[in-house]
Amino acid sequence: MTPSVRETLAGAADRLRAAGIESARLDSRVLLAQCLGLSPDAVFAADAPSAPQLETFERLIARRAGREPLAYITGRREFWSLSFAVGPGVLIPRPETETLVEAVLAEYPEPLAPLRVLDIGTGSGCLLCALLAERPRASGFGVDSSTLALDFARRNAARHGLDARARLLEASWCPAGERDFDVIFSNPPYLTEEEFELSPPEIRDHEPRIALAAGPDGLAAMRALGLVFARTLGHAGLAFLEIGFGQCDKIDEIMGSCGLELRRAIPDLSEVPRCLVIGRPGKGGA
Repeated sequence: MTPSVRETLAGAADRLRAAGIESARLDSRVLLAQCLGLSPDAVFAADAPSAPQLETFERLIARRAGREPLAYITGRREFWSLSFAVGPGVLIPRPETETLVEAVLAEYPEPLAPLRVLDIGTGSGCLLCALLAERPRASGFGVDSSTLALDFARRNAARHGLDARARLLEASWCPAGERDFDVIFSNPPYLTEEEFELSPPEIRDHEPRIALAAGPDGLAAMRALGLVFARTLGHAGLAFLEIGFGQCDKIDEIMGSCGLELRRAIPDLSEVPRCLVIGRPGKGGA
């Protein structure tokens, strides 16, 4: 007899819990929903899964028990109420990164502002796409050194109808010859090597190290970005930089050495300073 939905979920959750996954119940429901072609909220009202569906579910649960990120298994992650395709080789968007989008919208409240945007290390393209979706006259570049990540970014820009306004290019820091950006986004690597090695297996063993770890002090990318911001920000442009825990003062010093100033530090929902707003001394933003 085929097990019911509740029996199927209970067994899967026990298996994930034994693998050390705190979100075992939710993850089981999300994966079963994918197998059934339903939303997670509709799973409990569904008929018992068929044998082929159970086989597929078993494969997905095995992957999750091996600590593969849930987003890589489902192939998507929500960010700013938009769905983004993700997979191995691209950093999974985090809720705290939405702090950067909120900060830009607060600094540039005019809905039709024709902003010129640069997203450094665009990854899935989540920051660039989220802002372009909110500001229909904005346009700009997303750059990344990973061709794999750029493939995902292009898919996501097309999915949301933003590919005409988002130029996605392979580059380490900035498109050659481009200057005078109103907005620069960057969610750079900022973990120390030790922090990365101590990260959960989902991060350490699956997500791209280059997008997460930044040398012994976690500040290698920040030093490079200070020089990029100084060279490419427009006269009154602002950079919005995601940072790690306890890094604010050190990054303030780095930006100051590049002729820039820290305007404000914005906390995430956990009240941890997460986004730094950086500009030229004495220059206005919006």
